[in-house]
Amino acid sequence: MRDMRERLEERDTRHHRGGRLKRLLEHGDLRLLLLNLINESPRHGYELIKAIEELTGGAYVPSPGVIYPTLTMLEEMGQVEATTEGAKKLFTITEAGREMLNRSRPVLDAMLERISLASPSHASVLPVRRAMENLRTALRMRFGGRDADAQTLAQVTEMIDDLVRKIEAL
Repeated sequence: MRDMRERLEERDTRHHRGGRLKRLLEHGDLRLLLLNLINESPRHGYELIKAIEELTGGAYVPSPGVIYPTLTMLEEMGQVEATTEGAKKLFTITEAGREMLNRSRPVLDAMLERISLASPSHASVLPVRRAMENLRTALRMRFGGRDADAQTLAQVTEMIDDLVRKIEAL
């Protein structure tokens, strides 16, 4: 355990999307992690992204382009089922998925240990990184590819500028 911690500390310290945590997820680990999270409770794809972000303390935020194809694969393998709720799919684990989790428990436990050991050394800034990602996501969801009226854009711009001024004043 001590050797693993030392090796992790020696790795580079990039903590952006897909930084060092992504390298700790070996082939098939994401599928197992998703199964584990869905086993805890049925979830939508976006909820799974947020759960992984929370689990990793913001060190790794998987993209939808990674999560949704993996969920489709799990569905095709019969390990999860998806029910459509409007434009969203709710994923639940199947008996085959539970069996896979049971067979893979040592691998899952080792992966969760690696994730916990991979926490960035500056853990105190993780809430700030999470908040930055939340802001980015909110802006993308509100304005991504859609026209917005000038008044709304002005309000949002002023809110962000006001926040920047407050941060700079700290």
